[in-house]
Amino acid sequence: MSVVVPARDDADALGRCLALLAEQTQAPFEVVVVDNASVDATASVARHAGAIVVHEPRVGIPAAAAAGYDAARGEVVARLDADSEPGPGWVRSIAERMASDPALEAVTGAGTFTDLRGGRWACALYLGAYYASTRMALGHTALWGSSMAFRRSTWWAVRERVERVDPEVHDDLDLAFALGPRRRIVRDRRLRVGVSARSLRHARRRRLARAVRTLRLNWAVMPPWERWRVRLVGTAR
Repeated sequence: MSVVVPARDDADALGRCLALLAEQTQAPFEVVVVDNASVDATASVARHAGAIVVHEPRVGIPAAAAAGYDAARGEVVARLDADSEPGPGWVRSIAERMASDPALEAVTGAGTFTDLRGGRWACALYLGAYYASTRMALGHTALWGSSMAFRRSTWWAVRERVERVDPEVHDDLDLAFALGPRRRIVRDRRLRVGVSARSLRHARRRRLARAVRTLRLNWAVMPPWERWRVRLVGTAR
């Protein structure tokens, strides 16, 4: 398993994330940190922790995440954000889930806000709303970039369909659209990670605008009713 962590000017949080990856009960094959034009110590923190560093000069998570997935060599590619705090069994849980279900192409997890009182329940409400609303839009389960994984072969099958340039696109949702309604994606609550609540405190309008932009771009390719028809009937027009 490769673990990809896109990061931009987030050295402190990245250091904690990498330290927790070093304590996994099952070590990943490699950790790939994508330095997204950082001006802080992000790259040096990654190297000090033994991670492979990939430099992506185009600012934006879509470009950084795609660069990391392209560089990953593991049969399974897992993804964390720089502020993700995985428990000691996170890697093992992904490996076991993917190994036990060969038809499974991607898995997505759950979270707890580490800097918010009642963080587990607040995050459950936040992610519950996210997964429910995006399921209607996608015709299947979405992906959450703070804790998710997919097969490397799956990435190479869809990599030309994902947005790599536009920084105002939600890369995890865009990838879920690219995977499409025929591929099997499941939500596994064992893949719980701690995350910062900064997504709730800052740039909420920008995040909503990104969601709308991601929906519009992908619905232009296949509208939601067609996605659901493919999901339920199994064929496309």
